[in-house]
Amino acid sequence: MADPSTYRPKTSDIPTDPGVYRFIDDDDRVIYVGKAKNLRQRLVNYFQDIALLHPRTAQMVTSAQRVEWVVLKTEVEALTLEYSWIKEFDPRFNVMYRDDKSYPYLAVSMAEEYPRAMITRTAHRKGNRYFGPYTQIWAIRHTLDSLLHTFPVRTCSPGVFRQAQRSGRPCLLGYIDKCSAPCVGRISPGDHRELAAELCNFLDGDTGRHIRSREREMKDAAAEMDFERAARLRDDVAALRRVVEQNAVVLPDRTDVDVFGLVADELEASVQVFHVRGGRVRGQRGWVTERVENLDDAGLMSALLLQVYGETGENQLLKPSRDLPEGQARSIDDRTHTPTTAIPREIIVPVMPDDRDALLAWLEDRRGARINLHVAQRGDKRRLAETVHENARQALQRAKIKRSGDLTQRAKALEDLRDVLGLDVAPLRIECFDVSHTQGTHQVASMVVFEDGMPRKSDYRHYIIRGENGDGARDDTEAMGEVLRRRLAKVLDGSRDVDEDAVSGAIDPDTGRVKKFAYRPHLIVVDGGLPQVNAAQQVVDELGVDVAVVGLAKRLEEVWVPGDDFPVIFPRNSAALHLLQHLRDESHRFAITHHRKRRSKAMTRSALDAIPGLGPAKQKSLLDTFGTVAAISSATAESLATAPGIGPAFAQRIHDHFHPGPDDSTEPA
Repeated sequence: MADPSTYRPKTSDIPTDPGVYRFIDDDDRVIYVGKAKNLRQRLVNYFQDIALLHPRTAQMVTSAQRVEWVVLKTEVEALTLEYSWIKEFDPRFNVMYRDDKSYPYLAVSMAEEYPRAMITRTAHRKGNRYFGPYTQIWAIRHTLDSLLHTFPVRTCSPGVFRQAQRSGRPCLLGYIDKCSAPCVGRISPGDHRELAAELCNFLDGDTGRHIRSREREMKDAAAEMDFERAARLRDDVAALRRVVEQNAVVLPDRTDVDVFGLVADELEASVQVFHVRGGRVRGQRGWVTERVENLDDAGLMSALLLQVYGETGENQLLKPSRDLPEGQARSIDDRTHTPTTAIPREIIVPVMPDDRDALLAWLEDRRGARINLHVAQRGDKRRLAETVHENARQALQRAKIKRSGDLTQRAKALEDLRDVLGLDVAPLRIECFDVSHTQGTHQVASMVVFEDGMPRKSDYRHYIIRGENGDGARDDTEAMGEVLRRRLAKVLDGSRDVDEDAVSGAIDPDTGRVKKFAYRPHLIVVDGGLPQVNAAQQVVDELGVDVAVVGLAKRLEEVWVPGDDFPVIFPRNSAALHLLQHLRDESHRFAITHHRKRRSKAMTRSALDAIPGLGPAKQKSLLDTFGTVAAISSATAESLATAPGIGPAFAQRIHDHFHPGPDDSTEPA
C-alpha cells in the first residue's frame, strides 16, 4: 500500500486548465481515469488526509504509485478523452456498466449469395443486417414466423442448404410456402436477394408501403376473379398487421426517446433503459454494476450516458423508425456496420447528470442535431419513467436474490464473517433488528432471520414498542434494548432444556417439536452505528447470553463492533458485506411495512374514535359498508342504519356528530 504523499505533485505544477487525469499503480496499470474543469482543484482533493477521504477513494489513492494528466482546451474534449481512456484501459476503480444478459437479435445475412434470416446472440459481422435487441427469444421466433408467410426467405443452415441442393428436394419449409426454396431453383438469386431486402425494409420501419401494396394486389386479384391468390394476399396483410400491432403505444405523440431509470444503494447501482421509437417500446436494456467509484446518482448517470452513447460500431442503440415490429430496436447498415442514427432527439433521465452542459454538447456533436435532455415531470412520459424506475428496482433486487441463492457465495460470506469478526463458528443463524417510527409515534421494530445465508421468512417477527409506561420508548437505543430483552428472554427460557451449543432450540414436551425462538442466534445485527451496537451489547451482557453483536451503518456500510472506536471496513465486493446489507435492507423493509400499516390504521380511525359508543367492531362494520371515513361522514342517517350493528338511533347520533346543528330532516313548526 503506497503513501499518496510519496507521489503527490507540487500544487504549483498542476495546471488550472480543463483536462483528464489517470492514476497508475506499480504495475503500470491505469486504475482510475477522471476529468476536471480545473485539474488543480480536482487533484489536490485526492491528496488530503486519508481519514477524510471516502473509503473507495482512499483505497484508490493508496493503490496508485503516480498520477498523470493531459491538458485540453474544452470540457467536451475532456469528456471525449475520458471515455476513450476508460474504454482503452478498463480501470478497476471506474464504474463500468455491463449488460446483465446477452440479448438476441434477428439477423439477415445480406453478404451471402442467398441471404438467410436467423436468430443470433453472437458478435455482429460486417455485411449483415441486425434488428433488435429483443428481450425474449420467443418474440423473435413469433415475429419471424409471421413474416415468412409474406417474405419467404431462406432460414436454413448452410449444411441443410447444401444438402437440399445435392438432393434436388427442398426442406419442409419449402413445401409449406414458408421458404421460396432458392436451393432447388424455384427463385433466382437476384429475386431472392430482393425478397430479403424487402424483409429488411419492413423490419426497418417501412411497413405502410408493403401493407398498402399487398392490399392493392388483393383487390386486383379479386377483381380478376383470382380468389385463391386474393385469399393468400389477404392472409399476408393480416400477418403483417399483427406484427406491426404487437407493441402497444406508450407515447401518443409517436416520439423517439430513450428513457433511463436508476436505482442505487451503497454497494451497487441498477440501470434500465427503454428505447421508444414511434411511440412504441422497441427495446430494453439493463445493467447492474458495483459502485467502485465514489459517485452520487448524478455522477453515475453521467458515466452511464458517456458509455452508452460513446459506442460506435458495437453499441446497442436504436434507429428511429415509424412502425417497427415488437422488439425491433435498430438497423445496421450492411456496408458500414454502424447504426444510421444512434442517438434520439430526446433523452429522459431520472436525475440530471454531472457536467450537463459539456455532456449535452458532446451528445449533440455525435448526433449532429439538437437533443432534449431532461427529467420528466408529468404526463405519459413521467408515467413511463416511473415504469422504467420500477424495472431498475426489481433488477437490483433480483441481482441480490441471485447472489444470496448462490451456495458458494453464501458459504464464502459466512466464512468471511467468522474470520473478520473473530467468531468461533460461522454464523449459520443471523438475526437483524430495526426500529421504525414517525417522530417518535407508532414505534415498531422488526426481526428478520437468515439461516445458512438465506431468508427464513417464517421466523420474521414484528414488535410494538411499549416503553416503561406503555407510551413507547424515548429514543431508538431504548427501543432496541426493549426488543432485544423480549427476544433474548426466549433464549433464556429455552436454554434450561437444551444443550447451550445446540443449533435447535428447546423441545416442547407436549408436541415434541422445537419451541420457536428458544435457541440462540450466532450473530445479532442492529441497524445503526456505535451507539446502537453498544446499547445492544449492554442488553446481551445483562442477560448473560453468549451471542455476538455488530451494527451496520448505512452511510458508508461500516460494520461496528461493540467497544471499538473504529469500524470494520469490508472490501466493497465482499460477499460478507453483501450478505449483511441484504439482511439490513430486508429488516428495514419489514419494519417500514408494519409501521405504515399501523400509522394508516390510526389515521383512518381517528375521526371515528371521537364518536361516543363507536367501538372497533362498529367502526369496522361502517368501514366495510362505506369504504372510507369521508363516505361515512357524508352519508345520511338512513344510509348509516343499513350497516350491520348500527341501529336508527345510533345512525342518527353518528350523522349528528359529522353534521352538528338542527337536523335537516326536521319539519318546521
